[in-house]
Amino acid sequence: MRVVTGPDIGNEIIHDSVVTIGNFDGVHRGHLELFRRLIACGFQLGLQSLVVTFEPHPLKVLSPETTPPMITTFDQKVALIDTAGVDCLVVVPFTLEFAQMTADAFVRDFLCHSLGMRHIVIGHDYAFGKGRAGNYTTLERVGAEQGFSVEYMEPVGEDGLVFSSSLVRRLITAGDMAAASMILGRYHMISGTVVHGREIGHAIGFPTANIATDNELLPPDGVYAVMVSVAGRLVVKGACNIGLNPTFDGGTRTIEVFLLDYSDRIYGLEIALWFVQRLRDVQKFADVAALVEAITLDVQHTREVLAAVELRKIEPAVRMGLNEIET
Repeated sequence: MRVVTGPDIGNEIIHDSVVTIGNFDGVHRGHLELFRRLIACGFQLGLQSLVVTFEPHPLKVLSPETTPPMITTFDQKVALIDTAGVDCLVVVPFTLEFAQMTADAFVRDFLCHSLGMRHIVIGHDYAFGKGRAGNYTTLERVGAEQGFSVEYMEPVGEDGLVFSSSLVRRLITAGDMAAASMILGRYHMISGTVVHGREIGHAIGFPTANIATDNELLPPDGVYAVMVSVAGRLVVKGACNIGLNPTFDGGTRTIEVFLLDYSDRIYGLEIALWFVQRLRDVQKFADVAALVEAITLDVQHTREVLAAVELRKIEPAVRMGLNEIET
């Protein structure tokens, strides 16, 4: 997939494309269905498939105080769109100046002139341009003038439930990782760097990797069964704790993961976690012995949960051979 962004958008004219537009936070199954339709249209019409998105999310510019946490980082979003198989991703820098562009100007000057749009596929709730004044009707009107066609996709869902980024956020915030994974089509993933912690886990026989992450949307405090990628290569099983470490009077929220059957030192390495299931709340234990007993049970429970893990749901955020997964 070719990525065009920043000044490259103005310097490079794209010809003959079929386009879809959106923020695509989380790149859930609804988005993926839209991309599948986009690619199919491109194949049928002999046009390249082109996804237009914005960075940062428009709400971070227009209303930062009400902006929800993003499900994915920008880099994760790009990787997920890449694996969907589209030809090109255009990333528009979203600024206050850009927000003043009228819907008609956006379509004529940007989509038609710069991106060579011949057909556009939009989702059921998409609006664009200054004040979100542009919609399907706008596209039909301008399309009649500029010579492009418009296609509208009905909501995508299952069992009466419409897939949306806001629903994914609510489910992850509630700790319902199974329901979130159903909508995402994969387990919720965060990534970051392994940093030094207080070495408490090592002292009690369960050495943990402390994760510093740029991901905004974390599950609530608790213990989770997770799949873990180390440095983008090996995937192992793990038990993750998110919280304040109340038994040791921790004052900072941390993300710590104990890697099952893995003992190499990984400080400074990149790591990714896929949250498969929430096991329990964070608890304050009376002493270290009680904590060790609880962690032992957590590890046993983690092994039971991850014995049935759906390997397809840890893709495509990290590229690897599934035969490398530790069992």
